[in-house]
Amino acid sequence: MERRDLHGGEARERPDPDGVAPLARITLGTQVYDALRDLLIAGELAPGERLSLRTVAERLGTSMMPAREAVSRLVADEALEVLPNRAVRVPVITLGKFRELTRVRIAVEGFAAAEAARIVGPRDLTAIREHDEAFRHEVRAPEPDLERAMRANRDLHFAVYEAAGLPSLIAIIEGLWLRIGPVLNLDMRSSPRRLAEGGAEAHHADLVAALSVGDAEGARTALAADIAGSAAFIETTGRLAP
Repeated sequence: MERRDLHGGEARERPDPDGVAPLARITLGTQVYDALRDLLIAGELAPGERLSLRTVAERLGTSMMPAREAVSRLVADEALEVLPNRAVRVPVITLGKFRELTRVRIAVEGFAAAEAARIVGPRDLTAIREHDEAFRHEVRAPEPDLERAMRANRDLHFAVYEAAGLPSLIAIIEGLWLRIGPVLNLDMRSSPRRLAEGGAEAHHADLVAALSVGDAEGARTALAADIAGSAAFIETTGRLAP
C-alpha cells in the first residue's frame, strides 16, 4: 500500500526481509510524534479532548500506523492517556497537580531565564524580540488569532530557555510543557479580552528588558510573574478537576 509523508508525498520504504521496521516508517512515526508533541506543548489540544487514531492521521496527513506509534509513545510519556473504553484523550489535570506543576515551572523555568540573561547573545535577543512582537501584535489586534498567540507565547518562552545554552534543561522543560500546555488552553482561549488584560504582554516586556541588560534576577522575576499570573487566572475558571 502506498504511504504518504506529512506533506502528502510518497514515503518510500525498503524491503523488510528480517522483520525490522522500515526506515521510512520509523522516520514518519517520529515526525508524527514530534508534531503531536508540538500541538500539546503549544496548547492547541485541550484537557479532556479525545483523539482517535483516524483523527490524528487525518489532521497530520499520514496513515494509521505512524499515528498509532506516535500516540503510544505519548501515552508512555504521560502526555496522553487511554480510557477504559480504549479511547485516547488529553489528560485532565487536577487542581493539586496543576499547583505542583506551577511551582516546579517557576523554579525550573525561572532558573533558565536567569541563566539566559547571563549569556544571551545578539542573535538570541533578536529571535526573542521577534516572538515578543508577534505575541504583542495578537494581544492588541481587534480580533486576535488565539492559536497564533499561543504559538508566539510558546516560541518566546523556548527562545529564552534555549538561550541558556543548557540542552538537558530544555528536555526537562519540554516534559513539563507536555503536561501543562493543554491547560494553557484555559487561559489563552478563555476570551480575547483575557488575552489583552491578562498581564502576559507586560511580563514579557519585563523579561525582554531584563535579558537585554543581563539582569538575571530581573529575568527570573519576570518569568515567574508570567507563569504565576496565568496560573492564578486558570484557577478561577473552575475547570480544573478537584
